[in-house]
Amino acid sequence: MNGNTSASKRPMRSDVMKAGPFKAAARAMLRGLGLDDEDISQPFVGVVSSHGEMSACNMRLSEISEQARWGVYRGGGTPREFNTVSVSDALVNGHTGMHFSLMSREVIADSIEIVMRAHQYDGLLCIGACDKNFPGMMMALTRLNVPGAFLNGGPALPGRFRDEVVEIKTVAEYTGKLIARQTDEEELEAVSRAAWPASGCCAGQFTANTMGMIAEVFGFAPLGSSTIPSVHSQRRAMARAAGRQLMQVVEANYPLPRDLVTRKSLENACAAVSATGGSTNAVLHIPAIANEAGIAFSIDDVAAVFKRTPLITHLSPSGPYLYSDLHEVGGVPVILKQLLKGGYLHGDVPTLSGQTLAEALVDAPEPDGRVVVSVETPRTQSGGLTVLKGNLAEEGAVIKNAGMAVERFTGPARVFESEEEALQSVIADQIQDGEVLVIRNEGPVGGPGMREMVTVTALLSGMGKGESTALVTDGRFSGASRGLCVGYVTPEAARGGVIALVENGDAITIDLVGQSLSLDVDEKVIEARRAALKRGDPSGKAYMVAAGYAQKYVNSVGPATHGAVTHSGNVHWPNEAEAAEGN
Repeated sequence: MNGNTSASKRPMRSDVMKAGPFKAAARAMLRGLGLDDEDISQPFVGVVSSHGEMSACNMRLSEISEQARWGVYRGGGTPREFNTVSVSDALVNGHTGMHFSLMSREVIADSIEIVMRAHQYDGLLCIGACDKNFPGMMMALTRLNVPGAFLNGGPALPGRFRDEVVEIKTVAEYTGKLIARQTDEEELEAVSRAAWPASGCCAGQFTANTMGMIAEVFGFAPLGSSTIPSVHSQRRAMARAAGRQLMQVVEANYPLPRDLVTRKSLENACAAVSATGGSTNAVLHIPAIANEAGIAFSIDDVAAVFKRTPLITHLSPSGPYLYSDLHEVGGVPVILKQLLKGGYLHGDVPTLSGQTLAEALVDAPEPDGRVVVSVETPRTQSGGLTVLKGNLAEEGAVIKNAGMAVERFTGPARVFESEEEALQSVIADQIQDGEVLVIRNEGPVGGPGMREMVTVTALLSGMGKGESTALVTDGRFSGASRGLCVGYVTPEAARGGVIALVENGDAITIDLVGQSLSLDVDEKVIEARRAALKRGDPSGKAYMVAAGYAQKYVNSVGPATHGAVTHSGNVHWPNEAEAAEGN
């Protein structure tokens, strides 16, 4: 072999690693990996997954990766498998492990960038299945801007208990019932045994499935792919098809991720979240993906779309139906076609298939009237999430209001310096109706890592206090959270936000109609408190940032209203050949 390994019609990124006489040693290594001359001559495509035994979400991803690699190979590429980290929110909730959940999003994006830039692969296919895999992988795709695609490992099927459909949210709420003495430990354990019968990510429209839907909206994932249950064999065929489709993109060098992630597609993603009552965490992840494309897209941009987009689904946690139910009635395309019909989507954005979104949705089914309703008869005219502002959240806060009857709530504050403090009072059944629980020092910096308060919210809901009490926090929530829960309060306490100045008994008002969150205390009193504030370490978590990754994270992370990102975004990374030419 003469060392001219490129059979492509145009130069490949990977040529700098493997082509020409001076890369003979590299070709020796590649042959040591079992590749022949034809394999080496083809475009190299990284296939990354979060496979592992960290969670039921990730446990089948090696199978999906294998099928995707077959698709890449059949499409004329040489797949190169590697892995990234994953944190299971279901297993780290309610303890110090949750500090590292949002941090893992950045590690996922960074680790993929490192492998891709080091090895100069020509394309990237990402396979994720747990909350932070999805945004982390889409951030990496957008940052690298090489031909790329994304596959969801698939949602779990629900279980059954006494003829009731049960899933992970049910277990948490039964725990709340135990505290309220509405059930016993034996029944709780029985529900736990039934709730997660097989692999897959959480069954409702929580963070993982919300972000899987967003991958379809952006055009990273084939339409209809994200709702296929993890255990369905159809997912194998979908993975092979995605691999073949990606190779067409590699050959054409279009559409690239930054062709897909535009202001129009970001607005489309917000509309889909609003229309489905999706996870509040999308308010973090959509701006973070925008940051990778160099697009300034903050919570204000998200709020504008939420306000004008109707709620047209009955998906859990604001309705009775799960992602497997959505799959049976046609999947995400059913929702998107309705939004397009109502003028709530930009239909001229590209997708991975080469079609525009409008073209790709032509054959999507009509709504079934139960899981998805017509855009002409929505559940509510504005969407399932609302951004609030006021003196308690000058830069913004977020509440999921889908399915909520309460529009305005005023009550006395009960202040906790950390999630642990709040949990102790909730478990001891000390929370009174009418109170506003304030959990602070849980933001990106103060957390550190912005823990989600799903254990607290689920217990309150199970105790029957989901709308008779309220919760305000600079931390975040799980996609499964419901009730009067206001999170992502910015500025956070650790950065001098007014939430740091709230005292027990202060009146707080949550106004969904007026879209406001206010501390009903005289401004002079607030300023006097600010002048007297001594920060110190009221939450007792200073040890968390003494060293290690948390220290690096706190030193670089930005505010939640801009995605809690750790770098400036919008960088074009030249490959070795471009760098040599001075481009």
